[in-house]
Amino acid sequence: MDSMGILSLIFLVLLQSPASLSLTVSTSKAKVVVHENTDAVLSCQFKTEKETNPRIEWKKKGKDITFVYFDGKFSGSFAGRANIEGATVTLHAVTQKDSGLYRCEVSAPADHTNLGEINVTLNVLVPPHTPSCEVPSSVLSGAGVELHCKDKLSVPPPTYIWYKDNKALSTTHTTDTSFSMDTDKGTLKFKSVSKADSGQYRCEASNSVGAPKSCVAHHMKVIEYQLSMTTLIAGAVGLFLLVVMCCLGVCLCHRRGCCKKQEQKGRSTNSYNPPPPPTRNPKNYKHTQSFMI
Repeated sequence: MDSMGILSLIFLVLLQSPASLSLTVSTSKAKVVVHENTDAVLSCQFKTEKETNPRIEWKKKGKDITFVYFDGKFSGSFAGRANIEGATVTLHAVTQKDSGLYRCEVSAPADHTNLGEINVTLNVLVPPHTPSCEVPSSVLSGAGVELHCKDKLSVPPPTYIWYKDNKALSTTHTTDTSFSMDTDKGTLKFKSVSKADSGQYRCEASNSVGAPKSCVAHHMKVIEYQLSMTTLIAGAVGLFLLVVMCCLGVCLCHRRGCCKKQEQKGRSTNSYNPPPPPTRNPKNYKHTQSFMI
């Protein structure tokens, strides 16, 4: 067979075989990252061979799959704050709840490949919120203390720094410092507080999205109880004399028999004496007739 015959055969095979890419679905951006309260564009483009009215659906995947766009309209929390152009969806004023994995599905019944889909991930960034701070109002000198700071709403998670009297505390722990700070967890630990640690404490949360936020400063007072040597000696001597006096009192009680008398008296009051039997008066005695057998 010559070359012309081979080309003719190939042409006939192509005409008789169905198109392998009759429906195509794609996206220009598979990962979308936007700030909170802005618009998020979820891109979805498609091409069909014969179908002129394809069916378009958007779904959000989570614990359960929920519909975003179905039967020509938006549903659920997306109704009234989204629009679609072709198959591309724009969400308005997104929040952290909108973050997740979305799927665009296109159905073309007239095409050989009648179903196509693509996934788009949406990540909504949230600036720092005012953190919650836990600072004890008063502590005893020498005690271990831990201060806590937390902002659960920021995305990405914030880093923390503590301030004392409006001065930032060092984030590195050395032998000269009385505390250690965890900038990721927001904790400030004192192994043993002293009078110098008293002051106003506040925590600041920050990330790359927005301005840092700080909680209201709380005052921590370190209380010291100073006991002089004279007071300690006097207390010890007083306790010793009290013990000696108690021992002497017990010994004297045993020597004089006070304890035994008390025991005997207690036993006598508790013993039971039966009443004497009744006596018969001879004058009142009457002879009774006995039975004879």
